Amino acid sequence: MDVHGSRRVIFAALAGNGLIAITKFAAAMWTGSSAMLSESVHSLVDTGNQGLLLHGMKRSNRPADNTHPFGYGMELYFWAFVVAILIFAGGATISVYEGIHKIQHPEALKDTYVNYIVLSIAIVFEAGAWWVAYREFDRQRGKMSLWRAVRRSKDPTVFTVLFEDTAAMLGLIVAMVGIALAEILEMPVLDGVASIGIGAILAATAILLAYECKGLLVGEAASPEMQEEIRRLITRQRGIYRVNEVLTMHMGPGDILVNISIDFDDSFDSSDVEEVITDLERQLMRRYPEITRVFIEAQAWADHRRRWRRSGDHKDD
Repeated sequence: MDVHGSRRVIFAALAGNGLIAITKFAAAMWTGSSAMLSESVHSLVDTGNQGLLLHGMKRSNRPADNTHPFGYGMELYFWAFVVAILIFAGGATISVYEGIHKIQHPEALKDTYVNYIVLSIAIVFEAGAWWVAYREFDRQRGKMSLWRAVRRSKDPTVFTVLFEDTAAMLGLIVAMVGIALAEILEMPVLDGVASIGIGAILAATAILLAYECKGLLVGEAASPEMQEEIRRLITRQRGIYRVNEVLTMHMGPGDILVNISIDFDDSFDSSDVEEVITDLERQLMRRYPEITRVFIEAQAWADHRRRWRRSGDHKDD
């Protein structure tokens, strides 16, 4: 994981959202716009979310200890999941509530030009933050499609900020259209409708983020390409009769645990096995720097098969 790139993305979003939130709240109080108030809450929640992501990054970088022998890398996934919850609870719920209230008790907007000015400035700031996040994400995804890169990404900081900024851009557009229609058609309820629309955008973003973070929290394997390459590296070693099993798991964005079960040739003695294991560990970590721990077990294929059958898993590798 490019820590500096991730921090740059978060700091850019934090600075932009903090300034925008203050300006939006002032405009919302002045004009009485529900859509603008929803956008204010949205920016405030986003600002808090970036703070949580920075907190998660700091805590996830703590070294391993006796209580957490594999480190704290997965704590970043937890805080990213909290961000998704806050977007839904703090952003979507309040926006929908405010929109319903405005529809039930419509009031004419005043000095709407203030809203247009603030929203226009906010779009510029959000576009800048979005571009920083997108460039970092685009650099990380390589030749993969955007959606596939999100599904494959193990660094929630970048795609979380990218999703937040995308939702923010859409919300600003909805707010501006809603305020304009409410003024032109003299229908204040449309301002409330726009607020509900912003809430719907935030809810969809929160659900998508929660779904992605859930997979990381539960424990995701390394990419199929990496798993296949690990198997190829193993089979190229001398004295390997069969690869029983290769298990991988992301313990953090740049921290992969690899567990391997190998059936060695019967002609190999213990010193031969130790030599192959040491060489294999060295090759794996040199090929993939994100592999931080490798555990290799020498086990006969028949014993491996019996163990899994006793555990109820009849899948043969």
